Amino acid sequence: MEPSALPPQGGPERPRRRGRLRTLLILPLAALTLAGCTVPRFGASPGATTSSTSVFHLWQGFSIGAAVIGTLVVVLIAWSVVFHRRRSEAIPRQTQYHIPLELTYTIIPILIVLGLFAATMVVENKEVANPKTNVVIDVNAFQWGWKFTYPGHDVVVVGQTTQDPTMVMPVDENVRINLTSSDVVHGFYVHAFNFSRYALPGVLNQFTLRATSTGLFNGQCTQLCGLYHSLMFFRVRVVTAGQYQSWLASQANAAAAQAAQSATSQQISSIVPTKPTKG
Repeated sequence: MEPSALPPQGGPERPRRRGRLRTLLILPLAALTLAGCTVPRFGASPGATTSSTSVFHLWQGFSIGAAVIGTLVVVLIAWSVVFHRRRSEAIPRQTQYHIPLELTYTIIPILIVLGLFAATMVVENKEVANPKTNVVIDVNAFQWGWKFTYPGHDVVVVGQTTQDPTMVMPVDENVRINLTSSDVVHGFYVHAFNFSRYALPGVLNQFTLRATSTGLFNGQCTQLCGLYHSLMFFRVRVVTAGQYQSWLASQANAAAAQAAQSATSQQISSIVPTKPTKG
C-alpha cells in the first residue's frame, strides 16, 4: 500500500471519543425516560389528606436529592474516566491526604442523612398520630372484599370482587380507622392518600385520616392474598359533614326498613297454615 493511501495517524480516535461522549450523554436521558418519572410528582400523588401532603413533599425532597447526588456521582465517574484514563506505561504523579476535600465529602453526606432522618421522623409522627375523634369506621378485609362498619349508626357496607364497596367519610374531620382481617394478610391502600397499612388476622391496626378535599378516590389490596386478589378494590368517597350525616341517616333507615320487612315476612309465614300432609 502506498504511503499516501494510509489513514492519518490518530484519525479513528476522534470518532471514538465523540461516540463515548454521546454515550455518556444518552445513558442518563435513557434512564430517566425508561423510569417513567413524572416531574415534579415523581410518581406520587399530591395528597388528599393532611398527612399525605407531607408524605408527598418528603418524597419530592428524597427524589430531588437522589437525582442531584446521582448526577454528581455520574459526572465524577465520567470525569475520572475521560481525564484520568491510562495514556502510557508511566506511573502518574501520586497525591494523598487532601484534608479539606476529605472532610467535605465525609461531613456533607452525614448532614444529608441526618436531614433526611429528621424530615422522615416529622412526617412519620403525623402519620401515626391518633387524635381524639367521634368519627370511627371499622374496616374489615376478607377474601376477597371489604366490610365498612359505622359503630353507633347501624350502617354496614359490604362488597367483594367486582362490587367495589365504597367507604364514605366526612371532609376536614379526623376519622379513626380500625383495620382488621378475617383470614389472611391484606393491604389497605389509597393512592390519593399516599397511605398503606397491613390488615392482619388477629391484630387491630388503628390510624387516623383527615381528608382535605371532597371527591371519589380508588383503593385496593396491596398484598397477594389469593385467587381474586386482583379484584379486591374499594373506593373512598369524601363528602361534606352535612352530606355525611344525611348518608348515615339514609343508610340506617334503609337497614331498618329491610329489617322490618324481613320481620313482617316471618310473621306472615308463621300465620299462614301449612297444608296437611297425607298420612
